[in-house]
Amino acid sequence: MNEKQEELLHKIRATAEELSRLHIDYWKEYSSFDDVKFWVVVFMLIVPLVILLFNIERKYALLLGFYGLNYHIWFAYTNSAGIRMGLWDYPYEILPVLPSFALDASFVPIAYMLLYQWVLKNNKNFYLYSTILSAFFAFILKPILVMHELFRMFKGINYFYLFFFYVLFFVISRGITNLFLKLQDNK
Repeated sequence: MNEKQEELLHKIRATAEELSRLHIDYWKEYSSFDDVKFWVVVFMLIVPLVILLFNIERKYALLLGFYGLNYHIWFAYTNSAGIRMGLWDYPYEILPVLPSFALDASFVPIAYMLLYQWVLKNNKNFYLYSTILSAFFAFILKPILVMHELFRMFKGINYFYLFFFYVLFFVISRGITNLFLKLQDNK
């Protein structure tokens, strides 16, 4: 590694450390235990987990878990990239080092998991109902989050982009899940 490259990597690391400190300072001041919006975010993390625990069909648990983890990963990576690129942010967080953790890890993936379970049990069209859920998240939930300052968008990002991401994630997640089911069946 040459000196210029080493110097730039050091600058990036130092900036990342400073940014991390700023996130922690912001969290302590504006997004911690004494703020109602912090508890709304905690609610969005815990309630879906409890609902899933009591409503998951055990015979579909592995399938739903795999699909939900897939959705979570795509959602979390994209959310992280969007935050890092300054496209959106979440002013209230459970932990300063895990932005949008409640939505990424619980609320959104569990909604898609439970929808997938309902589709399986009732022999409904997965893509139709997942698109409807995506529209709900993009055009109803996100505007509510924006209205209550729990989510903000920048640089031309709008609800249609968010809708596209929600749809893309369920299509990719279902495709990967189906691929693994096919591999499992071809023992």
